[in-house]
Amino acid sequence: MPLWQKNVLIFSPEKCKWMLKRLDGFIIGLIVMIALAWFYPQLGVYAGSFNLERVTDAGVTLIFFFYGLKLSPQQMKAGLSNYRLHLLVQLATFILFPVLVIAFLPLVNSNEQEIIWLAMFFMAALPSTVSSSVVMVVLAKGNMAGAIFNASISGLLGIVVTPLWLSLFWQADGAAFDFSDVILSLFLKILVPVILGLLLHRFLGTIVKKHLKQLARFDKLIILLIVYKSFSRSFTAGLFDEISVVDLLLISVGALALFAIVYALISVASRLLHFSREDRIAATFCGSKKSLVHGTVFSKVLFQNAAGQGLFLVPIMIYHALQLIIVSFIASRKGQEESIADNAGDSR
Repeated sequence: MPLWQKNVLIFSPEKCKWMLKRLDGFIIGLIVMIALAWFYPQLGVYAGSFNLERVTDAGVTLIFFFYGLKLSPQQMKAGLSNYRLHLLVQLATFILFPVLVIAFLPLVNSNEQEIIWLAMFFMAALPSTVSSSVVMVVLAKGNMAGAIFNASISGLLGIVVTPLWLSLFWQADGAAFDFSDVILSLFLKILVPVILGLLLHRFLGTIVKKHLKQLARFDKLIILLIVYKSFSRSFTAGLFDEISVVDLLLISVGALALFAIVYALISVASRLLHFSREDRIAATFCGSKKSLVHGTVFSKVLFQNAAGQGLFLVPIMIYHALQLIIVSFIASRKGQEESIADNAGDSR
């Protein structure tokens, strides 16, 4: 068995199903954090010496350090050669998504609509998610090595590409977008811990893989704290007073439509490029996903001085829930179809 396959045995079907069950609980946790921020925002806006801002900053650094420890160089090398798959996924993630949202910019005709559009655009400019992309691809029996490579490289590319897209439309308190400071901050908070983790993978990688469940809980805890802190600031500033239920429904419909269009276009493109079944699954699953982890981290940096930080997280949280529900259903169906095909082949 190749080394990279041994390294990714952690994504067994049983563990994939366990992770999906946990993700359902995580969505409930997001709702609970928003409710807590509404009723008890004091902890989220506390600015004393020991505050949530410092706690979440330290947590973000650890998240990406542990991510680097989990990411084996052999995994990256195994999926490196399939350049057509990588190109399609990254173009969909960082070009197709933002362009589709930009197409609706001429329809924006009020300050409220502009903020909602910018929140949608922020979501569209985010990188693909890592863990759930790989989990779904494994369940559907797709190209696991390709999924690991694309999901991983997407997060690193997003450090530059996401702020670059936002710099075209976002101004903080009327000031010009400081691209260099944003890149430096993301570099220190994300890339440096990942590189350090990669360097220590050969020494600590095995230990980390023995505690994947605990690390997954830690990741979710930090995300929940960031969501609570962001919404506490937004609720305290009264920014959600102007957002109606109709607006939330429009965001949900927009997120669903965006997912359907991107998924369909990637599916068509992968067939025109004559991808194998495994590569088509990796392309559609990785290319149509957006990372809530990166969304919460990036919002801390990009919108750190904006009271409406919580508002910018609404589309990505809605999209996160939708992509989990829809793609998990598709992945289960594709996995069952492949199992049936394999059994039919064995019986002949």
